[in-house]
Amino acid sequence: MDLTKYLAKPNKTIREHTDDLLEAENILKNLGYIDEKISDLLNIACEYHDYGKVNQNFQNRVKSRGKLKFDNEIEVAHNVLSLTLLEEKIFSSKEDYYKVAYAILNHHNHTNNQKEVEDKKELIKEFAKKFGGETIKRGKNNKIGRLKDNIEASILKGLLHKCDYSASGDYTIEYPNDFLLNSMENLGYKWNKLQEFCIENRDENIIVVANTGMGKTEAGLLWIGDHKGFFILPLKTAINAIYKRIKDDIVKEKLEVRLALTHSDTLSYYLKESVAEEEKAIEYSQKGKQLNMPLSITTLDQIFNFVYKYYGFELKLATLSYSKLVIDEIQAYSPDLLAYLISGLKSVTSVGGKFAILTATLPPFIKDLIEKEIGKIKYANFTEGEVDKKNGIDTNKRHHLKILNEKINSEYIYNHYLKNKKKSLIVCNTVKESQRIYLKLKELLGKDHEINLLHAKFIKEDRAEKEKKIIEFGKTTHIADGIWISTSLVEASLDIDFDYLFTELNDLNGLFQRLGRVNRKGKKYQMLDKPNAFVFTEIEKGLLINKNGTKGFIDKTIYELSKNGIKELDGIIEEKMKVEIIDRYLTSENLGGSTFMKNYINIKNYIESLYVNEKTIDEVNNMFRNITSFQVIPRVIYDNKKIRLIINKNMDILKEKFSYNQTFTKEENEKMKKSMKISKVKAQNEIEQYTVSVGQWDMVNKTGEKLDLGFKMIDIINCEYDNEIGYVRVKKEKEEVEEIDSFF
Repeated sequence: MDLTKYLAKPNKTIREHTDDLLEAENILKNLGYIDEKISDLLNIACEYHDYGKVNQNFQNRVKSRGKLKFDNEIEVAHNVLSLTLLEEKIFSSKEDYYKVAYAILNHHNHTNNQKEVEDKKELIKEFAKKFGGETIKRGKNNKIGRLKDNIEASILKGLLHKCDYSASGDYTIEYPNDFLLNSMENLGYKWNKLQEFCIENRDENIIVVANTGMGKTEAGLLWIGDHKGFFILPLKTAINAIYKRIKDDIVKEKLEVRLALTHSDTLSYYLKESVAEEEKAIEYSQKGKQLNMPLSITTLDQIFNFVYKYYGFELKLATLSYSKLVIDEIQAYSPDLLAYLISGLKSVTSVGGKFAILTATLPPFIKDLIEKEIGKIKYANFTEGEVDKKNGIDTNKRHHLKILNEKINSEYIYNHYLKNKKKSLIVCNTVKESQRIYLKLKELLGKDHEINLLHAKFIKEDRAEKEKKIIEFGKTTHIADGIWISTSLVEASLDIDFDYLFTELNDLNGLFQRLGRVNRKGKKYQMLDKPNAFVFTEIEKGLLINKNGTKGFIDKTIYELSKNGIKELDGIIEEKMKVEIIDRYLTSENLGGSTFMKNYINIKNYIESLYVNEKTIDEVNNMFRNITSFQVIPRVIYDNKKIRLIINKNMDILKEKFSYNQTFTKEENEKMKKSMKISKVKAQNEIEQYTVSVGQWDMVNKTGEKLDLGFKMIDIINCEYDNEIGYVRVKKEKEEVEEIDSFF
C-alpha cells in the first residue's frame, strides 16, 4: 500500500505524518528514555496507527477541509480500521501484538472502540478485504479490551499519544537536558552534606529531611542531574519564586528549550514578568503543557491528575516513566492531595520513574504511607546544623521558644514590642484573627510605629504590593523596627527573616514552618539568651474539624498531639529536636483514628476504584483542584470610577472576535491572532488585579452582577474592603456561620 497517495491531514500524506511520528520515537530512543524493546514496539505502533485513514470516507472528509463530517451510519473510526491492517506475524510473541493492538485501537476515543468493533463488523470486513487486512474476531477484541489495566500496554499507548501529538502539532517531542550539571557547577559552590547525598544517590528514590537554608533547591537539581526532571511544589507563589531563581541564577539562557513554569496562570506570569518576548510568550507557555521541556517547575494538579485515569492519562504516566520528580514541602498537603501524590508516586515508580522528597519536616505517618505503597525508601536526616567556629555561630540553634497556654494576646505582643522593638512577625490561623490583632495593635501603638497586615484576602494588586514590602522588610540584612501580621500564607511562600515571632499553634509542621521565618540563617545567635519565638497554644474550638467534616479546618487529633509535643520545647531548641518531636508524636499509631487519616483513606480507595476512561478531563480538573474558593470583585472596588473605567476598557478587549483578513497572508493572520490573544491575557490580568478569593459562605452576598471573562465568571460582591485590612464579609442578620474558609 502506497501511503504517499493518501492524506492524513489536508497538508500531509499518511506517509509524511507517519515518518514524523517515527522521527519523534527516534528522539526518545536516542535520549535513552525508552529501552530497545519498547522502542521496537512503539516503532510498529507509530507505523500502523493511521493506516485506517486510507478508507475513502476519511479521504473525502480530509479533502473537504472540514466541510464533511463523520457519518456514524456509514463510517468506521480510522483507529479501528488501522487495527485490521496490523499483522500479527511481525511480532515475536502474541503478548506484544496485543499491547500494540491496544495502543493503536485506543489512540483516539471518538467512539467506543470495543463496541465499534462489534457493531460495525460488515463495514470493517469490507475495508479489510479491500486492503488485505484481517477482521477482528470477538475473542481478539475481548483480549485487547482486557489490557486497559496492563501497565506496559498503557505506557505504549501513552508514548504513541506523545509521538502523535508531537507530529500533529509540529513540535519537538523532548528537548535534551545537557546543561543542568554544568550550570550547577558554574555556581562555584562547595556542596554541603545534603547536596553530596543527593549527588551520590541520583539513581535512588530518596526522602530527605533538612534544615531551612541548607539549599534544598540546589540539592534537588543536583539529584535530577542531566536528566528530565519536574520540581513540584504546593503553592503558586513558591513555584514562581523557584522558577525565577533557577531562571536568573542557574539556567540563565536558552530558556525556551530548557526551563518551563507550569501552572494555571503561566502565560500571565510570563507576560507580567517579561520572561519572553510577547510574540514568543504563547509558544513558550505551550511547551510546559506539552511536557517536552527538560526541567519543569509545576504544581501537583498539573502532573498528578493522571491518577484519575481520564482518557489520555497514559501520556503523562509514560512521560513520568523516564522522569525524575522532586517533591518539596510534602507536609503541606491536605489528605486528598496526599492521596493523589502517593498513588501517583506508586504508579510512577512501577514504570521506572524516580522521586526525591526534600522537606524541612516529615511526619513519620506520611513516610509510613509512602513506604506502605512503594516499599522501603532511602532516607537521610540533615538537621544537625553546622558550627561556624570562626564566627561562633551554631546554626543548629536558631530558636528560643516560650510556650504560652493561652489564646494569642495583643497586649502581650504590645508590651514585648515596646520593650524590645526589632522586627516582629505575628502569624494567625485565620484572616479574621489577623485583622483583629492588627486593629488592636494599631490602636495600642498609634501612628508612630510601623505596623502592616498581609493575608490572602486582599485584591491581587494590594497583595502584590504588600508581598514586595514584607520581602524587603524581612531581608536578613534589613535593620528596622516594625510589626507585620499575617497568616499561614507566610509559612512557605515568602523568603523573610524576622527577629521575633508570635504565633498561634495549628500543628507541629505548620509551627516549624513559621519558625523558619525567624533567625532564618541562624546568624542572630546573640539574641538567643531570651525567647525569640512565642507560641500561643489555645485556639478557637470552632477551627477544629467537627465530626461531620462540615466545619473547621484543623484536625483535632493533630492539634492535640502538637499541643502536647510543643510543651517539651520550652526554651532553646536545636533543629534536630523539631524532628524528634514530630517523630514521637505524629506517628501512624497516634493518627490512626484522625479525620486526616480517614479522609486520606477514603480518597485513596476512591482513586483505586476508578476504571480507565471513567472520568473526563474536565471532571478531573474540578475534582482534583477541590475548588472551594471563588474569585470576586468587592463592590466598593468596582464602584470606584477610575477602576470601573479600567475594567470596562479591558472587558471591551475581551469581547473582541478575531476573523481572518482575506487580504493578508496566513502568516500575517496568525501573527494578528497571537497579538489579540496576548492583548486578551493582559486585559484579563488587569481585571484580575481587582479580584480577591473568598469562600463559599461569602457568596451569599453576591450582587447578581458578573463579569464574563470568556472562560470564567467573576461575581461582584457586597463586602467591606480597604487596602489596610482587606476583605471583610458583611454578615447577614442573625447569621451564625463560622468563617472556616478564611485561614490564609
